[in-house]
Amino acid sequence: MVLKQLVVAVFSALLVASPARAAEKLRFAVGPFQPSASDTKKAYEPFFKHLADKLGREYELVVTTDWAGIAVALANGQADVAWMGPWGYVLANSEGGAQAIATVKYNGKPTYHSIIVARPDAKITKWPDDAKGLRLSLADAGSTSGWLVPTHWFKTQGIDPKSYFQYRDGASHAAQVLSVVNDQTDLASDFDRNLNGLIERGTVKAEQIKIVWQSDPLPNDPLVVRKGFDTATTKKIQDAVLAITEEEAKTLMPKNYTGWVANTHAGYKLIEDAGIAVGRLKPQQASK
Repeated sequence: MVLKQLVVAVFSALLVASPARAAEKLRFAVGPFQPSASDTKKAYEPFFKHLADKLGREYELVVTTDWAGIAVALANGQADVAWMGPWGYVLANSEGGAQAIATVKYNGKPTYHSIIVARPDAKITKWPDDAKGLRLSLADAGSTSGWLVPTHWFKTQGIDPKSYFQYRDGASHAAQVLSVVNDQTDLASDFDRNLNGLIERGTVKAEQIKIVWQSDPLPNDPLVVRKGFDTATTKKIQDAVLAITEEEAKTLMPKNYTGWVANTHAGYKLIEDAGIAVGRLKPQQASK
């Protein structure tokens, strides 16, 4: 009788505990897309609030200070879902098994470009020959367009940027274009979406900058879930983001973002291959 009462009590406790687990907060994270953490949170929170509302869940949103940090948060189970850069995602996949479930669209396209910019008066007619010896700033090593893609491109050309240029890296994207405008460097890496945003917000003027190199199309930012995240919840999140219309995106997402397309890890293979080529990723680490 005592055993029967104990079993009933334990089973009842489990029934009570289940709704609590179901109502646990969704832990969202987003990379440092804007000049400051507060700017990023303001721009991206409507999207994450929309997801939480669709799932009927509470949420918390963390803005990471660098691109590698968001990969660490996913790997350590400190974040469940993240909007992040492609290279950061590949790192999160290789180190912690995170999985992409969708790719964001910008002006209707799921692709973007890495760029290198200079001041308009820079005497660069033939790239990169005319730029040899100039000051080059790449972004932090967790950035796709700011570090990985230009580093990989230089490698394909047989160029070591650390000896070919007056080289430095580690800057945020917010600082990159401004460092060129303010003559703190001659050349800086960035991505076309960011430059467009800086011009639209009036942070820089279009006539203050010129693009001297542009990459081939790259897959846009993925929405990512951590390894082991609930499958049913993952499907609900994917369905919710794919259902966002271009009109809804105007209020839910930062300017010029127009929705999402479904994607998987395979959609980021070219980023993974670049990481392997520059020695930051081992083949056996890839495609978890």
